[in-house]
Amino acid sequence: MSPAERAVRLYDRVMMAHERGRADSVQLFAPMAIAAYRQLDSLDFDARYDLGRIAAVSGDQSLAKAEADTILAKQPTHLLGLILAGNAARMRRDAAAERAYYDKLAAAAPTERAKQRPEYITHQNDITIALGAKRP
Repeated sequence: MSPAERAVRLYDRVMMAHERGRADSVQLFAPMAIAAYRQLDSLDFDARYDLGRIAAVSGDQSLAKAEADTILAKQPTHLLGLILAGNAARMRRDAAAERAYYDKLAAAAPTERAKQRPEYITHQNDITIALGAKRP
């Protein structure tokens, strides 16, 4: 198994545990998943989002924010970066920032979705949920 495959498998494991409400498994596998992503030679937007999501579901707001900031520094309207930034704002209880990121998400979504980026297809459900969620 390649390092990238290992990272994705661990991401999937953390997300499945999170979806099932298994906080103990999230806390067990999240450090391994984070380490696996950090061992990759380079991180594209998809990998940065994955790393940020692992951080978010395991309670590491600073890593989630750092990954969102990195994505948005390179592409200010990137949907996954905006979602991750909104999640990080929610984690630090900054309702105004959360609302601002989701407003940017809603404004950018039509143009960005039309680009059919591979990571948008992979995380289509996350985008749909974020666009449909009520915000503060």
